[in-house]
Amino acid sequence: MSNEDVTGLLRHWSEGDQTAFERLVPIIYDELRRIADGLLRREGYGNALQPTALVHELYLKLVDQKRAQWRDREQFFGIASKMMRRILVDQARQRLADKRGGGAVHLPVDEALDQPAETSRTLLAVDEALTRFALIDPERSRIVEMRYFGGLELEEIAELMQVSRTTVKRHWSVARMWLHRELEGDIHGRASLEGN
Repeated sequence: MSNEDVTGLLRHWSEGDQTAFERLVPIIYDELRRIADGLLRREGYGNALQPTALVHELYLKLVDQKRAQWRDREQFFGIASKMMRRILVDQARQRLADKRGGGAVHLPVDEALDQPAETSRTLLAVDEALTRFALIDPERSRIVEMRYFGGLELEEIAELMQVSRTTVKRHWSVARMWLHRELEGDIHGRASLEGN
């Protein structure tokens, strides 16, 4: 199905057409599951959620989006990435609260930015840094969110944002530098931002 068809269904759903959402779910399900699978695989620390469960958690949150004004595919997948991020961050916080302590993870920054996230602290460190970054540069923070939390490739992000891959790559580079600097001083966890 084309981007225009997905956008049309999203807009109809925004207007209250619940059947549009029901028709949309099978179309976007595989993409959301692929994103969830990549994200959970990258985390690598035995997340309790499976990709299907993460997508189902997301689905439950999407159903509650009664007032969302869906514009297009990019906005939808951006918000879906944000929602997955929230689900995983909430789960990481819960795991840390359950453990109550455990010490800091110390990795060289270069290694942390190029390796998979391995702890709840890593996920939380990236989330906190990305929240700060969004205040400074919302567009580049969306790219990081789609890349890190959404598991999308640069080409996919470029297509969703309707910009060139070169633009996305340049923005990703700037975002990585900023986050690298921001996370360098973080003594509670380290971030994983896959290169390219």
